[in-house]
Amino acid sequence: MKIGIPIEIKNNENRVGMTPSGVFELTKRNHTVYVQKRAGMMSGFSDADYIQAGAEILDTIEEIYAASEMIVKVKEPIEEEYGLIKSHHLVFTFFHFASSKTLTDAMLKSGSVCIAYETVEDTDGSLPLLIPMSEVAGRMSIQQGAKYLEKPVKGRGVLLGGVPGVPPGRVLILGGGVVGMQAAKMAAGLGAIVTIMDVNMKQLRHINDIMPSNVTTEFSSEYNIRKHIEYSDLIVGGVLIKGAKAPKLITRDMLKSMRAGTVMVDVAVDQGGCFETTKATTHADPTFIIDDVVHYCVANMPGAVPYTSTVALTNVTLPYVLKLAENGWEKACQINKPLARGLNVVHGKIVYKEIAEAFEMDYQPLEL
Repeated sequence: MKIGIPIEIKNNENRVGMTPSGVFELTKRNHTVYVQKRAGMMSGFSDADYIQAGAEILDTIEEIYAASEMIVKVKEPIEEEYGLIKSHHLVFTFFHFASSKTLTDAMLKSGSVCIAYETVEDTDGSLPLLIPMSEVAGRMSIQQGAKYLEKPVKGRGVLLGGVPGVPPGRVLILGGGVVGMQAAKMAAGLGAIVTIMDVNMKQLRHINDIMPSNVTTEFSSEYNIRKHIEYSDLIVGGVLIKGAKAPKLITRDMLKSMRAGTVMVDVAVDQGGCFETTKATTHADPTFIIDDVVHYCVANMPGAVPYTSTVALTNVTLPYVLKLAENGWEKACQINKPLARGLNVVHGKIVYKEIAEAFEMDYQPLEL
């Protein structure tokens, strides 16, 4: 198969779809891999690294799409790429369709086959291609939240870990999944007082068993959220509903009960966000303020640490890329059920129910 790795052109997206190590695994199996010139530079991989791994370097993104059957990316295509995607293409990337009708319409119009990393689902319900980026984003949520609590950037002026004689900051984490767990580890390590909320009591028991004593759990309800936000310094939104829009757990009216300079980090922004006031921001302009509350809603947080993120992502995507390259998408999805769950759009049809429901569009069951 002919596989293309283009430069990511979303704002400040520094990752690349595959490492030279991943490319080598494909080329040694006689697949052709095209890498756009300088695609890996921001992640620490040179064109020479890719050439040594057996890739062919092409100058432009147009050449990459024209030459390739499968496109392996990190982030969803943006408007400049829509016209490059044709009916013969298989596109394998993070799509987060439920947060963008424009993207959904464009991919339907293209006639391509779209497999979304975030909906590839193992038999145990886990999302193997989303996990490493959720781990990165969860840890970064505390790193960034601690930074924006500083007064020069309009935060409360609170040091999360405190110092002797001064109590530590308070962190509220909404969602006890991968993002929430990683955020809690980082916040607890800094010495903050941490509360994790979730509606899954089994998960809360697990968290309670493994986390240090400065992490407590509480059942998530509007009443409990309203109670905690009054005295929390940093709030992390990490709630995910597979393939669907995130629920709005903090509404606009709730901001008025928070203290000025409270920081909210919405890791669920790719799925529409779990704060009503969320709007996607970029690394170049990461925050905005509403009612004196600092919002950090960067839609590609792991792009700020591209080497770590690219290696972690290739570790989990490569086995699926190999299956697709060896078998084609139809056979690969027939023999690999987790991969079949990744199918979102197929030749102009939405085959993932939650996406169709998000926009009240027609849904075509995959088996048909």
